Amino acid sequence: MDVTFRAKFIDICSQKIAAKGDNVGLSFYAFFANKNDQPALLMEMATWWIQIHQLDHFEKALKIKTMLEKGL
Repeated sequence: MDVTFRAKFIDICSQKIAAKGDNVGLSFYAFFANKNDQPALLMEMATWWIQIHQLDHFEKALKIKTMLEKGL
């Protein structure tokens, strides 16, 4: 995953955690606007989320943030 996008996704996780606490869940759609203006990036994140890590539709933001920070 691109370093710039990884940092953006970590920031989004941090914002969600700060707003709603450590138990907040999110899906990979949380990283994108409600329009499909970045289809390649959306597919990259979906592949990372679903195929590579076999995560559930909703996961704890803290878990995703930790995975991203570790470079997984």
